[in-house]
Amino acid sequence: MSAALPPTIVAVVGPTAAGKSDLSLDLALALDGEIVNTDAMAVYRGMDIGTAKPPEAARRGVPHHLLDLLSVREPGSVAQFQSWARTVVRDIRARGRTPILVGGSALYTRAVVDRFEFPGTDPGVRQRLEAELEQSDAGTLHERLRQLDPDAAAKILPDNARRIVRALEVVELTGRPFDATLPAHEYADPATVQIGIDIDRGTLDQRIEARVTQMFDAGFVDEVRRLLDEGLADGRTASRAIGYREVAAYLAGELSLDEARERTARATRRFARRQAAWHRRDPRICWVSWDDPARLDAAIAAVRVAARPAPSPADDQR
Repeated sequence: MSAALPPTIVAVVGPTAAGKSDLSLDLALALDGEIVNTDAMAVYRGMDIGTAKPPEAARRGVPHHLLDLLSVREPGSVAQFQSWARTVVRDIRARGRTPILVGGSALYTRAVVDRFEFPGTDPGVRQRLEAELEQSDAGTLHERLRQLDPDAAAKILPDNARRIVRALEVVELTGRPFDATLPAHEYADPATVQIGIDIDRGTLDQRIEARVTQMFDAGFVDEVRRLLDEGLADGRTASRAIGYREVAAYLAGELSLDEARERTARATRRFARRQAAWHRRDPRICWVSWDDPARLDAAIAAVRVAARPAPSPADDQR
């Protein structure tokens, strides 16, 4: 008698404010699952309101993993996260439960579910590039990346200093374009399914606006003020988070509160468009409409299909 197959790995993907958290919780309850965070900023303690981290009372009793692991001073990397997440996913499946990955960082999700080996890093090269960043600005390094690797530059925002530095480092160390190091569309485990939430741009923009307003009403400024006291400005990764940098500028007297709110909404809309474009390039995603009353049933059906073992050659000959 063959051993039972481990549960399917499920990833809920889509742009910010599309409703991923609600669907992931519905799936977790339907599939005896546990939530695995794949948001790069939700791993930081205290970054709650700005990352829409679900409070304990909203988790419906579902276990959540990979939240609140780092202080805002500590750097984070996708390679480090991959190791953490794959360990958690293995443990959940070993206990016969279904891992439900959910978060806004598309690369973090892909790093967990796809075959993805990371290019090495060189502390000397990284330190030199970061020193150049401090002496000039992200726009200058982005222009250099555009000259060396136009495709990568077109996909990385000019103010995303962390990714620009990493792309330049990879190009220098490998002699290859940065995109060549990204994962192919090949699951590390075939028993994997991605459920994408489809939402039109107009509705998404309205939901983003409502979310940003709710963030500021819920005490976001106080959260950023507290985190600045804990060293947020010194954090190489956390300080780059959307909303946090805008509010930090307000607290420094560089922006008005209205300007900080509007810039947060604008940056979130821009980020959501990039998320949507990233996911649309992945033909494996099973899409469900954000407002379809039957979206949970459709998602569960996709999971059931992914859970079926591939037919063996002997089966084909019957």
